[in-house]
Amino acid sequence: MNIYLESVNLDEIRSAAAAGLADGVAFSHTAASADAADANTLERLEDISREFAFPVCVPVGALASADIYSDARDLAKVSDHVVVQVPLVEDSLIPMARLAAEGVVICATFVYSPAQAIIAAKAGAASVRVALTDLETYGQAATRTLAEIKNALESGGLECDVMAASPLSPVRPSAKSCNCFTALSSSGKKRAIELPTTLAL
Repeated sequence: MNIYLESVNLDEIRSAAAAGLADGVAFSHTAASADAADANTLERLEDISREFAFPVCVPVGALASADIYSDARDLAKVSDHVVVQVPLVEDSLIPMARLAAEGVVICATFVYSPAQAIIAAKAGAASVRVALTDLETYGQAATRTLAEIKNALESGGLECDVMAASPLSPVRPSAKSCNCFTALSSSGKKRAIELPTTLAL
């Protein structure tokens, strides 16, 4: 199981990577506001991609089809390590399929159910990012929903990872429910996810 650090702070990323606790970086609104709200996303992405040889997940800033495609292409040009986060909305399905066909690695966001995950995977997403904050806010059981999503993808023979992200309360991820998870850095407001002592939960 991989850990993606929710941080855009180079010192925090260096420290986590040196300790073997970062298999990737995930940009998020929380990470950006905690460290560098005024920093240029593209410049920070270039800095991180230049220094670290692991995936860096960064979101597009658009919701319209043409803009999603354009933003994603610009982000993907920065490095082969870039994973572009695209919101799963109606206008994103065609650009997602087109980007995937062109070799851009896509992580679909705004995914909260097995059906949405299947749609994202069929549109070309290599992973889906499930925001546990949103699930918990609306009373959904985060661990059960994650497991249902992963099971649906595996049952459908779809190669698509499940990323558990940004919970409100401590969550202990397991290999049964997700392939990777994000953890807030020390500059985040709280410890987001308990590191698992075992994967057989």
